[in-house]
Amino acid sequence: MAADSPGFPPYGSPSPYEELRVPVAGGELAVLRWPATRPGAPVALALHGITANGLTWARVAHHLAGRVTLLAPDLRGRGASGTLPGPYGIAAHADDMAAVVRALDVGPVVLTGHSMGAFVAALTAVRHPDLLSALLLVDGGVSFPVPAGPSPDAIVTAVIGPAMRRLSMTFPDRAAYREFWQRHPAFAGDWSPWVDAYVQRDLVGEEPELRSPCRLDAVRVDGTDQLGGAVADAVHRLPRPAELLWAERGLMDEPQGLYDQQRLAAAGVDRTPLRPRPVPGTNHYTIVVGDEGARVVAGRLLVAAGVS
Repeated sequence: MAADSPGFPPYGSPSPYEELRVPVAGGELAVLRWPATRPGAPVALALHGITANGLTWARVAHHLAGRVTLLAPDLRGRGASGTLPGPYGIAAHADDMAAVVRALDVGPVVLTGHSMGAFVAALTAVRHPDLLSALLLVDGGVSFPVPAGPSPDAIVTAVIGPAMRRLSMTFPDRAAYREFWQRHPAFAGDWSPWVDAYVQRDLVGEEPELRSPCRLDAVRVDGTDQLGGAVADAVHRLPRPAELLWAERGLMDEPQGLYDQQRLAAAGVDRTPLRPRPVPGTNHYTIVVGDEGARVVAGRLLVAAGVS
């Protein structure tokens, strides 16, 4: 395991972090670490969404304020782990997370995940129950019945098509990429140094052809994987009670979010160990990168970790 230098603005985080390289199948996984300020503090392992990176969690780390060590990997095929080969899939990510916990000798951890990361967290809990002390899902992890007709790939494209199209684009410089994201409806009026650090980490290459390191083949495999089978069933087989925080609004800041009380009831959440909790005033992104959303997520992580 190797440690790189701490990350700082403009392409790091307002909350400085360490970047580790942790051995996993096929290579090394990049893992960001915001260390606690006291020895023996609990550890939280935080997993990002399908086209995101570990700096998704920087603002949550800010609100944790050193009371918990936060580990946030760039998942296989994303960010600084973008060159890791397949096979991809939610089970592969779950086994990577088990490798991280064991390599760093930090278990059991409070496990959390946002969006696709919530599906990874749920399946990790099922496949490796000894590695976690608590589980918090954030706007993800609960599947709905797949409609008849469209192919799984078509369904994934319909849900996250704009994010997938970004992966095939190039940008002349970092300012252009920043402007691209600032036009996104989810971030209207909610831009911050934490958001900027998150999006700037999602660039590789040289000007004038900067691009995202997120691999489209990984996105397609992982997106399809969430639609059924053991991944979709994981929340029904959790080894312990868990909490689900869900955003009021959607990926494009539309009024209808991924979840609401009716959708959760239709998905049978009342028959799972999950306890749903809405986070008003947030959308699918700002529930982790916006100030109020990150504050709520950090607060629930502290509760899960037993930290007052």
